[in-house]
Amino acid sequence: MSHGNNLRLIRTFHFLFLVVCFVLVAVGATFAEWRSIGDLKPKGRNANEFSFSNERATVVITVLAPDIVRIRAVSGATLPPDHSFAVVKTDWPAVKVDASSKGSVESIRTEQMEVRVQLAPFRLAFYDSKGELISKDADNQGISWDGHRVRVWKNQPADEDYFGFGEKSTPLNKRGRSLVMWNKDPEGFDGTTEPLYQSVPFFIAMRHGRAYGSFLDNTWRSSFDMGSEIPDVYSFGAENGELNYYFFAGPTPKQIVSRFTELVGRIPMPPRWALGYIQSRYSYYPESKVRFIAQNFRERGIPCDGIFLDIDFMDGFRVFTWDKTRFPDPQRMMTDLRQQGFHTIAIVDPMVKVDPNYWVYKQGLENGYFVNKPDGTVFTGKGWGGQSAYPDFASPKVRDWWAGLYNEQLEQGVAGILTDMNEPAVIGTNGPTTTFDMDVVHNTEMGSRTHAEIHNVYGMLETLATRDGMLRARPNERPFIITRATFAGGQRYAAQWSGDNFGTWDHLRLSMPMLNGMGLSGLQFVGADIGGIMPVPSPELYTRWMQTGVLTPFVWTHSLGPGNLEPWGFGNRMEAINRESIKLRYRLMPYIYTTFWEAAQTGQPMMRPLLLEYPDDPWAVGTNDEYMFGSDLLVAPIVKDYDESRGVYLPKGTWYDYWTARQYVGPTTITVNAPLDRLPLFVRGGAIIPSQQDMQYTDQFPIDPLTLDIYPENSSSRQYYDDDGISFGYQKGAYYLQKITSEMTDAGVNIGLAAPEGSFRPPKRSLVLRVHLQANPPSTVSLGTSNLSQQTSNSKFKESESGWMYDSDSRTVWVKFPDAESAARIVIAR
Repeated sequence: MSHGNNLRLIRTFHFLFLVVCFVLVAVGATFAEWRSIGDLKPKGRNANEFSFSNERATVVITVLAPDIVRIRAVSGATLPPDHSFAVVKTDWPAVKVDASSKGSVESIRTEQMEVRVQLAPFRLAFYDSKGELISKDADNQGISWDGHRVRVWKNQPADEDYFGFGEKSTPLNKRGRSLVMWNKDPEGFDGTTEPLYQSVPFFIAMRHGRAYGSFLDNTWRSSFDMGSEIPDVYSFGAENGELNYYFFAGPTPKQIVSRFTELVGRIPMPPRWALGYIQSRYSYYPESKVRFIAQNFRERGIPCDGIFLDIDFMDGFRVFTWDKTRFPDPQRMMTDLRQQGFHTIAIVDPMVKVDPNYWVYKQGLENGYFVNKPDGTVFTGKGWGGQSAYPDFASPKVRDWWAGLYNEQLEQGVAGILTDMNEPAVIGTNGPTTTFDMDVVHNTEMGSRTHAEIHNVYGMLETLATRDGMLRARPNERPFIITRATFAGGQRYAAQWSGDNFGTWDHLRLSMPMLNGMGLSGLQFVGADIGGIMPVPSPELYTRWMQTGVLTPFVWTHSLGPGNLEPWGFGNRMEAINRESIKLRYRLMPYIYTTFWEAAQTGQPMMRPLLLEYPDDPWAVGTNDEYMFGSDLLVAPIVKDYDESRGVYLPKGTWYDYWTARQYVGPTTITVNAPLDRLPLFVRGGAIIPSQQDMQYTDQFPIDPLTLDIYPENSSSRQYYDDDGISFGYQKGAYYLQKITSEMTDAGVNIGLAAPEGSFRPPKRSLVLRVHLQANPPSTVSLGTSNLSQQTSNSKFKESESGWMYDSDSRTVWVKFPDAESAARIVIAR
């Protein structure tokens, strides 16, 4: 070996030595102030609850299901009363649990997982049923305390990645990042801002396609360090309260999302109109401006279901009031808008203007409904109308009062509510937006609590009160509420949007991992401000964002101006493209509505990252700029100025270009052309996509015909769901659920329609099947035992009650027949 090689070797060892020293110093500095839990002893078993303790700490492990355990750890001998703002499922079916001891290790086993409890020092390790390690506490530091702070450190394998964490503007994979759970109005954000408006202390870990999940049920300010301090260790904990976390053994991310939302609740079915396009800005006033916007939508043939009124509709920014100079007859205005197919959405901020003559302030003050300082005086801060008091939503009595305040405006015709500034945000006098003082007192059903504990659930509790108010006024009508701030489980009460995103290409790009991360965290009904609140986007950016936005769960344009950010605001060419984008969403409404129903049933998000469908595909797991909308549509937006093509990764399976039906076989990366009027959109092989005719608003007409676009493979099945779109009748069986199957054989294509479940029946209509990828005309097409007649032209096909035609240009067989709302079999013979 040469002297040069020796020198390089010495330098390498020296470098590695310095790295090791640095890591050891970092670890020492990180752990120095923390007091480890130490050694624990078993204290007994009560059903599926196992207790361990020493003179300083107590840990209780509860097996809830074969794949779910709960860990509670406190400094002291007694657990506090069990309470959660997030968890709704506490009664779990009985599960068989075996326990055993071997030396200083206790074993707790179900049919799907094993928890090994090392007693000295106390550490937890989680294994699957095959004995393979899933996750474990870090060897040199497990559960620890520093005063009131509590934290647990976990081993971090070099190839493990982390997803979820609620609303975050960073890429999907959070490995190597430090994340804070503390609802905050950042007054604008970028791809590094931390924290944001909503907090969901939940994540999914993935390694080689296998997943597990953790949920920290603690409302105090909490944080997750996913290897930013120590490369092979991650940790999470809170500033106060107990270490109370749930471990989900998986093994798939879909199973974890399903279990997590089973624990904290899933979205209720929204009213169908809330899935339409919403037009918003700060602010539409006076009444003549609102009517002008509505009239333009109808005259220009651009579908729209809702118009949002921001704070300028109020009398001096007093919530639950109208400025009668701007809106002299709000009830008549909203009645007229409803006749045009528009629903009115109004903003409500948790800011009650300090005004002794203002009825809401007087009621709140007289009854002690506002949050107080420790000395008992009312806490006030700056709101839109000046000094304001803030309702104590942690109090059931206050929530009941607040719910009743909605009644008048709901009776007048307000159809939906947006709750804003509810992190809560207090406008800064000479600086940035702040929040309540941490020692502000809340009166909860558990007794008095400080704002430091309630802060993260303040917005969610406001939406709970709002939903109760809407149900009180309209007991058989589904409420629509959208909120800026919430906590884990907040999807039970409201939809969420991403807050004040900007009108830049960067924000279009970051909106996808942001919304996908929210979906993984249970927040399924989500969207972003199309075009951003400011600055005014370029015409191309707004148009590209509209193409993407119509294929997200919640779709609206919202801006601060100064320009007009309506779909027609950038000239005729852009208007035409934007019109077609919004029309696409309305045509796909049966698919979208079915996807919402699936989300309400299973917890799977409508908008989902590729990793949810393809967890064992590293390329899919690492993709940030594509997503699935439902289970069958892959969306690959254009996210750069002037781009008219892009690379698209297609995972394993057969895929079809939505516009051309060109076939691709994945896994593969392709380059697709995407002129300004074309969104790269792909259909998964085997898909059955229900759609409807063009409409200007969601309930303009009954669906007729119901069209099923079928992309046949060897065998596939899908479900189609419908109901009346507004009531709770579906909860009592008034729904329409039909299984549809497709099978491709050497003899042709067989399509089956099962007899529909449920008592809901739509008006009489036709069914149209569009069976793609048929290279030649069929020899016959039969419905049951009868052959259908061939139609020779598109016009004759449309006029006929039943029949079929073949389009050689698109290689599509069209089949039409009356929907008998019963089982049917269609055979397309070669």
